[in-house]
Amino acid sequence: MDAETKNSVHSHTLHEHGHWAWPKLSNTRKVNVALQGGGAHGAFGWGVLDKLLEDGRIEIEAISGTSAGAMNAVVAADGLMEGGPARARERLETFWHRISVDALSSPVRRSIFDMIFTNWSLDHNPLLTFFDMMTRVVSPYQFNPLNINPLRDLVASQVDFERVRSCDCVRLFISATNVHTSHAKVFTGPEVTVNAVMASACLPYAFQAVEIDGVPYWDGGYMGNPVLSPFYGCNSQDVILVQIDPISRSQTPKTAREIMDRLHEISFNSSLIKELRYVELVNRCLLRGDLASAGYREMLIHAISGCVEFEALSPSTKLNAEWAFLTHLRDLGRKAAAEWLSQHFDKLGKASSMDLGPFRDGMVDIDRKALADGVLAKS
Repeated sequence: MDAETKNSVHSHTLHEHGHWAWPKLSNTRKVNVALQGGGAHGAFGWGVLDKLLEDGRIEIEAISGTSAGAMNAVVAADGLMEGGPARARERLETFWHRISVDALSSPVRRSIFDMIFTNWSLDHNPLLTFFDMMTRVVSPYQFNPLNINPLRDLVASQVDFERVRSCDCVRLFISATNVHTSHAKVFTGPEVTVNAVMASACLPYAFQAVEIDGVPYWDGGYMGNPVLSPFYGCNSQDVILVQIDPISRSQTPKTAREIMDRLHEISFNSSLIKELRYVELVNRCLLRGDLASAGYREMLIHAISGCVEFEALSPSTKLNAEWAFLTHLRDLGRKAAAEWLSQHFDKLGKASSMDLGPFRDGMVDIDRKALADGVLAKS
């Protein structure tokens, strides 16, 4: 990209209301971004966003985020409103640095042994083992009756939610799980508050359910990690899925901790697999002309994945908020995004770069008429 174009993209183009807006350039591609959650592993999503915002050829129309992905989404949106891509990148770095600073006082840290051998894992920390055992018999309503959550204060201090709710340069879809109905709740527009973000990141064995308008919510990963269906209401057909949780693993878990960790991964990926199956079915039906009058259009899926790297990491690293580790994950995200842009940028608006064929299994019994009648929400 030439310097003139890049400078133009990153300039402070002001909307009529006085805040930043995407400049209208012929060589940019409009995309939607879907960010998975995963604790500290969300720093990989930070890296991907950082590279996409830096590139200059990408206009982000909407972001769907869950848990750490939701935090990345609101921080980026706030930064875009304040001063465009450059400011969004600064705000993301500041946010993750604040997380690392606050984590310095946490007793759940790497052991000396792990530090010496450059092992990012927290598996040898006895307090983590104790907390893991305690949460199996004691609920957060018992061990944290005052419902203290320092992360909520951090997010509230780092994000101007009033500005985020008025944001019109990028749409936000923040997912949480309704405890009563088991349905996914997607917070968008004026619904995006600090409580919505904390609901999206509420692991039920660690925190009390977050109540919004009298409804309790748990982590959005259970029913949408992240949600894709709202993108049917966007102008762009392209969805860049930022994957953190490995869908497949080559090794069979043997220890109790490994088994529980793999169960969590399967649980948090099940909703994504279901949505990808629906997208594949809709695309296939459109190709045959079955949904010509139903208002659907093809969704082009692209994946920027860190699953190979994350498969080699212990799940306990999701709790490792050391700055060295977070910046390591950020750099992995930037590298993965740069490789994807180099290989697949020209496919934007034309075709999926992610093979949806493997997700076709299990869809043979779906009634196409039911689909056309609205089984899959379009907005």
